[in-house]
Amino acid sequence: MSRDFATASLVSLLSLVLAGPTGCNASKSDEVVAVAELAPLGASAVGGTVTFTAKNGKIHVEARIDGLQTGDHGFHIHEFGDCSAPDGKSAGEHFNPDSSDHGAPKAPKHHAGDLGNLAGAGSGKQTTLDMNLEGFTLDTGARGILGRSVVVHAAPDDYTSQPAGNSGARIACGVIRPRGGDTQPVTAAK
Repeated sequence: MSRDFATASLVSLLSLVLAGPTGCNASKSDEVVAVAELAPLGASAVGGTVTFTAKNGKIHVEARIDGLQTGDHGFHIHEFGDCSAPDGKSAGEHFNPDSSDHGAPKAPKHHAGDLGNLAGAGSGKQTTLDMNLEGFTLDTGARGILGRSVVVHAAPDDYTSQPAGNSGARIACGVIRPRGGDTQPVTAAK
């Protein structure tokens, strides 16, 4: 066997070992992560972080919210990445690329931005959420949520009232951005 052939074979073998077996799950470096830092709206004291991790065709959503009153609170992705209005109306309506009716996040028909309800833990306790969803992507494409916003509402989402579940005032808002990066917020056409 020639020395060049042996060296090429060794390099090929090392490449296979380092790459891992075919069909393995994506490595941590293949994950796409985006974060929304929630800030209070109006007189609210609600804030926190919502993390979106894309892996294997699903989006893992983790929320850590402080200052949320006991009870259910509507939780949605809104169409614009603009949290500048004191009432949060600058975030626009729910993200709805399919022009669907509003509904529960795992119902056959719902907005891509319908995340359901957060179960408020009450004063002095952190509210958490951990779930997997489909229906949107972590990019800036037609189904992408980068540059859009996450909004927490004062009241529960009833999953049936159109167009937004009757979930009341907007009490916290944050723009969804890639972790360690930036993206232009999606804004209303003028």
